[in-house]
Amino acid sequence: MTPLSSIAMSAYTDLVRLLKDDALSGVEGKPTLKERGDKAYWYAARRVGTEMRFIYIGEDSYETRARIDRIEELRATAKDRQAERSRLVRLLRAEGMTPTDRATGSILSAMAAAGTFRLGGTIVGTNAFRLYEGELGVRLPLGGMANTGDIDIAQFEKLSVALQDQVDPGLAETFSALKFDPLPALDQGRTWRWAQGGSGQLVEFLTPAFGDETIRDLPALGVNAQGLNYLNFLIAEPIHAAAIYRSGILVQVPRPERYAIHKLIIADRRRDGEGSLKSAKDREQAAFLIEAMAEDRPDDLARAYAAALEVGPRWREHIGNSLKRMPGTKAILESLGA
Repeated sequence: MTPLSSIAMSAYTDLVRLLKDDALSGVEGKPTLKERGDKAYWYAARRVGTEMRFIYIGEDSYETRARIDRIEELRATAKDRQAERSRLVRLLRAEGMTPTDRATGSILSAMAAAGTFRLGGTIVGTNAFRLYEGELGVRLPLGGMANTGDIDIAQFEKLSVALQDQVDPGLAETFSALKFDPLPALDQGRTWRWAQGGSGQLVEFLTPAFGDETIRDLPALGVNAQGLNYLNFLIAEPIHAAAIYRSGILVQVPRPERYAIHKLIIADRRRDGEGSLKSAKDREQAAFLIEAMAEDRPDDLARAYAAALEVGPRWREHIGNSLKRMPGTKAILESLGA
């Protein structure tokens, strides 16, 4: 594995920080805290006509509160941050960090502007894997394990309902402007996939299932989503990442240790035929991340591995079956508990 330079790592960290600052300063309204159950969420409240509109900012945390305390300063320095972000992206490109391609970048940029990631949308699949370069500080391998034409976005159904906020403009409108057409589904009127004419690029929406993998509603994103088992493990506690496109795009991805262990599970769930090729790609990605994290973040990796094994026998079976074909990766994971 080839590590990124310390210059690139510092620049990436700064870029993510500045993008987070922009995400808050660009929301108009008075910061307001709302409690729901045992959690609290920040909104920007502003009057629209005779009604109050609440724009979701994020879950209550020390980091969010610190930014809210500086909100006027952040709004006043927005232009300076824009210039600095552009400089950092140029630096990261010069340092050899993999940029997001134009087609993917334009889609992510439009979804970010509509509020997809602010409202809890999380990139999953290979496009998430490609964004771990800055997070982990290692260059991604060139070749099949990092190639994809699909953009998969996941969100918890309960979160989507609880937020009581929506993307603006709607994603159907956003996709239409980018020449994406909805793909027909078995359930008429329920759209969870869009394809771009010419490029063949696909955007899919997913949500965790606990049993029947049916089509569900994601009201915050204004779309339907395919329910998938095991997805809840993947998108719990997601992190922010920066896509290297234009002056940077703030997105949300799974924690890399959860991504790696989830790939071990999914690789064993694939069916024959095309699934076998995807299973090989799943195992390659898992092996790469596990090797990288065992060196620098062994505790994070050990916790995710132990958490998945504790869920139940079916989870242990899927993980075990994948690791039978990955002796080197199995040895790394077993050494974590030593």
